[in-house]
Amino acid sequence: MGKSIFEKIIADHLVKGEPKAGEEIAIKIDHTLTQDALGALAYLQFEATKTEKIATELSVSYVDHLMMQSGEGNADVHSYLESVADNYNILYSKPGNGVCHQIHMERFSRPGKTLVGCDSHTVTCGGVGMAAFGVGGLDVALTMAGYPYYFTYPKVVRVVLENSLPAWSAGKDVILEVLRRITSKGNVGTVLEYAGQGVTSLTVPQRGTIANMGTEAGVTTSVFPSDQVTKAYFAAQGREDQWTELLADPDARYDSEILIDLSKIEPSVAVPHSPDNVKPVSEVKNLKVDQVLIGSCTNSSYQDMMNVALMLRGKKVHPDISLGIAPGSRQVFMMMMESGALGWMVEAGARILELACGFCVGHGQAPRLGGISVRTGNRNYKGRSGTQDDNVYLVSPETAAATALTGVLTDPRTLGIEHPNVPMPDKMKVDDSMILHPTGKKEIYRSRLIGKPPINDPMPEKLVGQVAIKLGDMINTDDIIPAGHAQVYRANVQKSCEFVFQFIDPTFPATCAEIVGRQLSPIIVGGLSYGQGSSREHAAICPMAMGVRCLVARSIERIHQANLVNFGILPLTFEDDADYDSIEKGDRLVIKDARSATTQDYVIVLNESKNKSYKTKNTATVRQRECILAGGSLNMVVK
Repeated sequence: MGKSIFEKIIADHLVKGEPKAGEEIAIKIDHTLTQDALGALAYLQFEATKTEKIATELSVSYVDHLMMQSGEGNADVHSYLESVADNYNILYSKPGNGVCHQIHMERFSRPGKTLVGCDSHTVTCGGVGMAAFGVGGLDVALTMAGYPYYFTYPKVVRVVLENSLPAWSAGKDVILEVLRRITSKGNVGTVLEYAGQGVTSLTVPQRGTIANMGTEAGVTTSVFPSDQVTKAYFAAQGREDQWTELLADPDARYDSEILIDLSKIEPSVAVPHSPDNVKPVSEVKNLKVDQVLIGSCTNSSYQDMMNVALMLRGKKVHPDISLGIAPGSRQVFMMMMESGALGWMVEAGARILELACGFCVGHGQAPRLGGISVRTGNRNYKGRSGTQDDNVYLVSPETAAATALTGVLTDPRTLGIEHPNVPMPDKMKVDDSMILHPTGKKEIYRSRLIGKPPINDPMPEKLVGQVAIKLGDMINTDDIIPAGHAQVYRANVQKSCEFVFQFIDPTFPATCAEIVGRQLSPIIVGGLSYGQGSSREHAAICPMAMGVRCLVARSIERIHQANLVNFGILPLTFEDDADYDSIEKGDRLVIKDARSATTQDYVIVLNESKNKSYKTKNTATVRQRECILAGGSLNMVVK
C-alpha cells in the first residue's frame, strides 16, 4: 500500500513506536526554531540538560516578538539569546531580520525534513513539504539536546483542492473555509494533507498561509506536496539544490477526506471572537472600521505585500482608517523598497511597521476601546490585540486593503478594479547578513531578569487539592497568560506568574498562594478545548510554579496537554459533563494513591465538598505518565 506525504516523512525519521493513529511514537528532529518571547526559557532548559552542543542539523534563534524593547527586560533577553546561540552552535536571526516562520520558509526550509519550534505557527513550513510541529519550549530544548520528539500519531485527512481560485480570493480565504467546516475544536490528533489538481495553482506563500492557520483548527500539522511550484520557489531563493520532490503515492490511504472547490471560494472574514467564526465578506455589510493592519506570519510574504501596494498605488486611505503594514522579512522589505512599493504605501497614508510579529501578539497597535480592527493575522481571541473589549476581524490582504480604502469592511470584488495578481519573482533578493553564525567566543549574558527554570517535585502519594478557578469552554493560552506587557518577563517564570488569568480572575495568584499555604494543591477546572492557541509553555509552567498538580477539563488541546505533562501536571478529562457542571471553585478534591492513579487509564477524583466522585480519563501515554510521576520531563533528563 502506498504512503501519504506525512507517512513518508515519519517513516524516514521514526525512532520508536508504530505509526498508527492513537499510538505514541518518537521521531528524529532535523531543525528547531525559537522566537524570543518563548525562546529564552527553552534555552535555559537546554542549558539545564548539560549538553555541550546542539545535536540537530540546524537550530535557529529568531527575534521577532519583543521588538519594542519597552523596558530593560526585552534587551536583556536578546543579549542572552545571542550569547547562548554563539556558545551552542545555533544561528541567531537579529532583531529587524523579520518573522521566524517567514524567514525559515525562505532561507532554511527543506522538503522531507522535520522541524519543531516553540511557536504554534511553526507549521507554516508544511507549505513546502516539511513535517513541522509547534511545541513547548522544553520539547525544543530536548530535541536540541539529542532526544527524539514524542507525540501521538495522528489520523491523516486528505484535503482535496479542485480547480483554481477566482480573482480576489486568496490563500487566506481557503483556510478560513477549512476552519468554517471543521471548526477550532475537536481536531486533536489530526493532520491535514493537501492534494488535488488545485494545489498546483497555489503559490508557496499561499500554501504557507493555509498551513499556518491549520493551527487554529487544533490539528497536529498541515503538509503540502513538494512539486514543481516548490522547486521554482527554492530556485528563486538560490536554493534549488536543496529542493527534493515529495509527493503522495497514488494508492496512499487516508482516514478521511475533505473536498474543496477553489473556484467557489469567495473573500471571507472570521468575525469576533474566534478564527472559525467565518462568514463571506459580502454578508457582513456596512461595518465601519477604525483600524486595518496587514502583516503577521500568516500574510506578510512578497506577494501579499505587493498585491496590497498595487491596490493602494495612486489612492488614499480613508480618512477614518489607521492603516499599518508590517512586511514579514528583510528580504521582502528590501524588494518592496527597490520596487517603489513602500513609497506607494506611504503616499496612500499607511504606516510602515517594524518587521516583527508586533500587532499580532499584542505588541503595539492596540485598537481603541470597543474599536473595530480588520487584520490579516491568525487569531482574534478577545483581548489578544491589547484592548480587552476589542473587535478583531480576520481577512486576506486584498480584503484588508479594500477596507482601508473605503472605511468599511469591503469585498474587494466590489472595487471595480483588476486584481494585481503579482507573480512569484524568478529571483528573490538574498542577504543573510543579519543571521549571525556562532563563533564560540561570547560569554553567556545573564542578568537579574534572566531567571532559572523551576523544577517540580515528584507526584505525591496522595493529592489533596482545592479548585482555584473554574473556567468555561475554549480558554486559550492568551487567556491563561496574556501576550502584550506580560511578555517582557518571559525569561522569568516567577514574575510571569503574576499575570496568570490576569483578565479572567486577577485574584488567581493570591488564591493559589493561600491554597498552597494550607498545604493543598491548587486545581484548575476547564471546559472544552482548554489551552487552545499559542504553544506558550508559560501557560503550564507558571501554574506548576504556583503549586498546580492537576487540571480537569472537558477536553484539552494537543500542545497544551504536552506542556502540562512536561511540567508534571496531571491532565484529566471528565467522562460525564454533569460532573463538570457540579464542580465549583473552592471545592476540595482528592485523588487517593495519586501515584498509582497516574498510571491508570481512568482516575477517580473525590469531591469531598459535594460528597461526589468523578470518573475522569487519563489520556497520557505510558511514557508521559512516567514523566508526570517524576515531576516533569526535565527531572527525567537530569536523572
